[in-house]
This record gives sequence, C-alpha cells and structure tokens, in this order.
Amino acid sequence: MVQVIEELWQTAQLQPGDRVKTLKGTLHGIITRVLEDGRVAWRPDGAASELMALPESLEPEKH
Repeated sequence: MVQVIEELWQTAQLQPGDRVKTLKGTLHGIITRVLEDGRVAWRPDGAASELMALPESLEPEKH
C-alpha cells in the first residue's frame, strides 16, 4: 500500500524533460509540458507528435 502511494506522489511531480513510460511499459518518452489542468503533454521516443495524458497514466523511468 505504501508503495502505491509513493508511486502516485512521484507521478504528481512530473516536470518537462522527465523520462516516463506508460503503466504497461509499452511506450517510453519525455514530458514536453505540463498543462494548467494537470494533464501532461509527452512525446514518445521516435515520434514527432505529442500525446496528452493524465499524470496517473504515466510513471517515471527508473535510472
């Protein structure tokens, strides 16, 4: 339970330039901007387009 709360807290801390992946781990990319309504714009690796997502649907990549 504590791990879930810590992961949600880390998700809320996403900033432009952060490396992220989808919860399933199928896509990896970088945060390009954080919108006023809390959503994030991110660009998957190798893509030219931006995707919009709720921060809860992405997790930071471990270094």
